[in-house]
Amino acid sequence: MSLRLNLAILSVMVASCGAPAPKNVVLIIVDDLGWKDLSVSGSELYRTPRIDELATNGIRFTNFYSDSPVCSPTRAALMTGKHPARLDITNWIGGSQKGQLLQADYQRQLPLEEITVAERFKEAGYATGFIGKWHLGSEGFYPEDQGFDINVGGHHAGQPASYFWPYKREDSSYWDVPHLEDGEPGEYLTDRLTNEAVAFLENHADQPFFLVLSHYAVHTPIQAKEEMTAAVRERDGFTEKCAEAVFDNDPRWSSTRTCQGNAAYAAMVESTDEGIGILMDSLRLLGLDDNTAVVFVSDNGGLSSLNRGRETGPTSNRPLRAGKGYLYEGGVRIPFIIHDPTSPTPSIRSDIGSTVDVVPTLLDLAGIEGDGFDGISVVEESGERSKYFHFPHYHGSGNRPSGSMISGRYKLIEWFETGELELYDLQQDEEEQVNLSSEFPQLADSLFSLMNAWRLEVDAKMPSPNPDWIGK
Repeated sequence: MSLRLNLAILSVMVASCGAPAPKNVVLIIVDDLGWKDLSVSGSELYRTPRIDELATNGIRFTNFYSDSPVCSPTRAALMTGKHPARLDITNWIGGSQKGQLLQADYQRQLPLEEITVAERFKEAGYATGFIGKWHLGSEGFYPEDQGFDINVGGHHAGQPASYFWPYKREDSSYWDVPHLEDGEPGEYLTDRLTNEAVAFLENHADQPFFLVLSHYAVHTPIQAKEEMTAAVRERDGFTEKCAEAVFDNDPRWSSTRTCQGNAAYAAMVESTDEGIGILMDSLRLLGLDDNTAVVFVSDNGGLSSLNRGRETGPTSNRPLRAGKGYLYEGGVRIPFIIHDPTSPTPSIRSDIGSTVDVVPTLLDLAGIEGDGFDGISVVEESGERSKYFHFPHYHGSGNRPSGSMISGRYKLIEWFETGELELYDLQQDEEEQVNLSSEFPQLADSLFSLMNAWRLEVDAKMPSPNPDWIGK
């Protein structure tokens, strides 16, 4: 055991003799992790025992949503508790596709005027750290400009140049991951970020802390450690799992993977799981596990759909429809877990929640007051609420500009190019295959009115006609 770790443990023991310490909070974000990418939620290929343990001993949500089907908007919600449409961050920062419509204007950074969750924790006397993917603006809008004392690896890009050290391309590139120059050949990014998170715990064990561990995994490029990928391929039945066709054309603009059969992606998931286990073990060794809440979330659905003619995405969200980039369930329903050692009763919750609820939940866990959110704390049952989604953009998944809402058991989707509405009963049709809009037009119209009223409330920006469109 290192001298630094011994000193950290001693300081915690001394502190424990006085008044109860404020609760520490750790937020773990896994990029592009699908709703079914955990064994606890039904994956037959990926093995995630440490995340499963977190879920089994905590609160696992089965109907939790990202407020956008892509990363930057959801991350803005995770940092502020405000809806991406209200913040005008509705696309991944850098996205600029057009078609029949011109995409809606959007912000390319999280404004400094917004109060972030880090600023709220810092005001309450917490040390704040951010490790990993940021993708909420360029220089001047990085984590250290938004309330985080420490930033390791966070910058403007949404994916790494490489998952292997030095995490750069031969020639300097936009995607090169900063702050990690002191590595060594063979070092893997997910492992390195885990080690950086453990170092933060060791360095701040004697004071209250708020840590965000924001993995680049399991986003593309799909790169895993060779030995882990080989181990997945050697599992019984691996080659048979996806022996049939692995994609279809639903939605019609896309090729969508229907089976989890990518060994390298599985290894990326499992490396992430191992790292989370190391983090939890470190909390225990430091004597912090009884006073640290851990919240686990993804930023959008798994990448399963890509434009027709391209290879399919690396994972499958089935039985949910489509994946990242779409407002169908596969694009926005995500894993969410709260592990709070002071509330040890584990449970599985089916009440609806979304990423705007994460900031008020984190503050609630720490006993910190806050307001001005579009979400609420979901530490306790939240009851029935409507949720709204706004994606006025095209995406490489094949998605067209669209909006949607969920109210009770029903979900409405509007396609902005045509005004077409789709209505689904999620209680009876989780796969979103039976469009009920013509059977229940009054219900569809009623939900459409609610969605339009919400757009006016948040001043949601809409796409506009493309004068150069000639039709395809």
